[in-house]
Amino acid sequence: MVEVTLATLDASHTADVLVRVVARELAGAGIETPRVDAEILVALAAGVSRGDLQHAALLGRTVLAEAAQAERLRGLARSRAERLPLQHLTGTAPFRHVELDVGPGVFVPRPETEVVAQVAVDEALRVVAERGRVVVVDLCTGSGAIAVAIAQEVPEAEVHAVELDAAAHAWARRNVDRIAPRVTLVRGDARTALTALDGLCDVVVSNPPYVPTGAVPKDREVAEHDPAVALYGLGPDGLEVPRGVTRAASRLLVRGGLYVMEHAEVQDAGARQMVDDTGDFEPARTLPDLTGRPRMVVARRSTPPVVEDSSS
Repeated sequence: MVEVTLATLDASHTADVLVRVVARELAGAGIETPRVDAEILVALAAGVSRGDLQHAALLGRTVLAEAAQAERLRGLARSRAERLPLQHLTGTAPFRHVELDVGPGVFVPRPETEVVAQVAVDEALRVVAERGRVVVVDLCTGSGAIAVAIAQEVPEAEVHAVELDAAAHAWARRNVDRIAPRVTLVRGDARTALTALDGLCDVVVSNPPYVPTGAVPKDREVAEHDPAVALYGLGPDGLEVPRGVTRAASRLLVRGGLYVMEHAEVQDAGARQMVDDTGDFEPARTLPDLTGRPRMVVARRSTPPVVEDSSS
């Protein structure tokens, strides 16, 4: 029996065969999740859901209706084997409860950032329960992922998002307009934007660039396809941009407001020091991501000490 290869697969092959052939190709290219990626690509080429594809595979059915779909599948598989991000091929990226539009020019949101968003969502819900409303700012919003998620999950929230890069801002605009049009999206420098909100915000959250200058991300998808402006935080420790974002948070937040910022797992001590050095926050703490790695710094803007009236 002749072995089916990527070059010889066609519309007559069953869904299971297509997935196995594509998964084999991706595994050989070093893709960490070859079976999952293969299922997504076969479903995309066939124009069916991943669930329908899995059902067809179990029943030994075909899913490609014509030769053009088989050719598209070969192209998708080759592109993924060359380490083009899966999200660039599908045009979407899941983030919490939404599907974001993504592509070249914008940082693809990662699962670890969902935990950062959760901290901001929890604080926003707490403030709403206390006061009935909450003002949230997402600095360096990129695709708009965190801002859109918060607007979706906290309907009472007044959400503002800031992005400087033109390409990323365009993707954020698409996502805001499609999913959460109540979000106020601003193109500007996160360090200086939204001065009208100084001292009025309850939550400031950010996933800023934080990769140190000279460091190269291990994943080719990140190193070759995520925009450099979204990766590199400048300075030998990668925290130069985050320092500016932190100073912005200190001016934007109300007393007692919460600041949440994502960082690399090796930057926890530096990130806490960065926040503490402002002198405007209670002692910063580090929280883990889903795998237990230290991935975010959290701190409240300090409240002025109560001065007792000595004349009484």
